Amino acid sequence: MGKYKFFIAGRTRNKENILKICDIFEELNIPHYCFLKNEDSHKEAGLDINDNHLADTFESLGLENPSVRTIFEHDLKGEKDSENFLLVLPAGKSAHIEAGIAYGLGKKCYAIGEYDVTDSLYLIFDKIFKDEKELKEFLENEGL
Repeated sequence: MGKYKFFIAGRTRNKENILKICDIFEELNIPHYCFLKNEDSHKEAGLDINDNHLADTFESLGLENPSVRTIFEHDLKGEKDSENFLLVLPAGKSAHIEAGIAYGLGKKCYAIGEYDVTDSLYLIFDKIFKDEKELKEFLENEGL
């Protein structure tokens, strides 16, 4: 049994949609890890989670920057400590890599939103929810 029921992944530029998804998990009291809600990792990395330009700031850092390493370690631990994975689309490369990690770890993988084009690798997802309503109904009915 993981510390979290779900690891929620996406891209920072899709913050508004991701936070709506987090609200559903909070409303249903489902433990989850979301990189946008992990203030501790951002503080430790010297980043302001509430900065409206966080995506630009973070993307401008080099891979050797200690802040990047800190965020990576926190997020990877959150993913390992989660039972399921949810990708909020549209998502970037990093979130798709996280999906691959989750699948490789044997976690149930889900996605929500529309994808641009059909890709056979999207078959790693047990289900792709079209919207928040469909996700919420699934979470309520599956007893997750």
